[in-house]
Amino acid sequence: MINSAFPKYSENLRLAPTSFRPKEVETRRQSIRADDKRLHVDAFPSRPNQGERILRVFLNINPHGKSRVWRIGEPFEDIAQKFVPIIKKYHPWRARLLKALRVTKSLRSEYDHLMLGIHDQMKQSDEYQVTSEQITYEFESGSVWVCFSDQTAHAAMSGQFMMEQTYHLPVSSLYTPSSSPLGILQRQTNRELI
Repeated sequence: MINSAFPKYSENLRLAPTSFRPKEVETRRQSIRADDKRLHVDAFPSRPNQGERILRVFLNINPHGKSRVWRIGEPFEDIAQKFVPIIKKYHPWRARLLKALRVTKSLRSEYDHLMLGIHDQMKQSDEYQVTSEQITYEFESGSVWVCFSDQTAHAAMSGQFMMEQTYHLPVSSLYTPSSSPLGILQRQTNRELI
């Protein structure tokens, strides 16, 4: 599907984890940082990606016909303008220490630091969760949807039984690299982040 929809990406896609999500979203208990019911963009504390895109394919396989309900938020550029100014300063020595202690699987770049900060700030702000621009969308059972989850503000509100396949894609392989989170953050900070 991805290869036919995005032929330019096919030779540069790198397969990442596949997951099956059988639990009901509404009753799942998680910490604020892990709670996917809160609007967020994807960034992972232990897996820095150095600007690579996170492309995800979702499939609602609910056997009872129940929809997967998402909230979808505002454009990434608006999100970054709100949260980048309040993220603590990046320290290369700290990134090296996290890697040496094997807290991270690779070196956390300033880009990764900002993305993780945006992710955490979005989830931790009750005000943002309520007042930010967003829509609710229902993905019916049998639906397949694709998004760059590092750029699409999203929150899973309800649903059960979903399959998800993640791919990684270098920014250089994009149709418009300047519209990626890396491109946007470098413009907003006026510096190289990788």
